[in-house]
Amino acid sequence: MRSGKRGCMNQLKGMKQFLTEEEGMGTVEIILIIVVLVGLVILFKTQITQVVNTIFQKITTQSNKV
Repeated sequence: MRSGKRGCMNQLKGMKQFLTEEEGMGTVEIILIIVVLVGLVILFKTQITQVVNTIFQKITTQSNKV
């Protein structure tokens, strides 16, 4: 009977370890961050393009002064 209790306890410990395991969480979090960033880029594509173009124009005009 004791061996049956030990087996049951080992199974419970194994289930607890399985439920608290967090190895796959990093991958899911990275994928969610990428999805959010892609969504933001799609939403603000024109504004991002304008900012980048403005920056490159300033770089071009100021590099001619050097």
